[in-house]
Amino acid sequence: MDLNKGLVIFQGKNVRRTWFNDEWWFVVEDIIFVLTDSKDPKQYVNKMRQRDEELSKGWVQFVHTIHFPTSGGLQSLNCATAEGIFRIETE
Repeated sequence: MDLNKGLVIFQGKNVRRTWFNDEWWFVVEDIIFVLTDSKDPKQYVNKMRQRDEELSKGWVQFVHTIHFPTSGGLQSLNCATAEGIFRIETE
């Protein structure tokens, strides 16, 4: 496994990822954007959590804040493993 590849392409769109605690972690907003084509994936996630109380309660169990390098410097982004991504329901 090449741990230097921090970006993957899914359906022609970039998904940021990082190797952390011996697992790949993916940026949740990137995954939501790819799956929903939402123009505002952060707002989409917020509304999804408002509608689904169980998802909101369990969110911190599978979504963690990880620092990512961006053009504006290091930023804290919500990330999840592949297992965590499958736990996020998209409507």
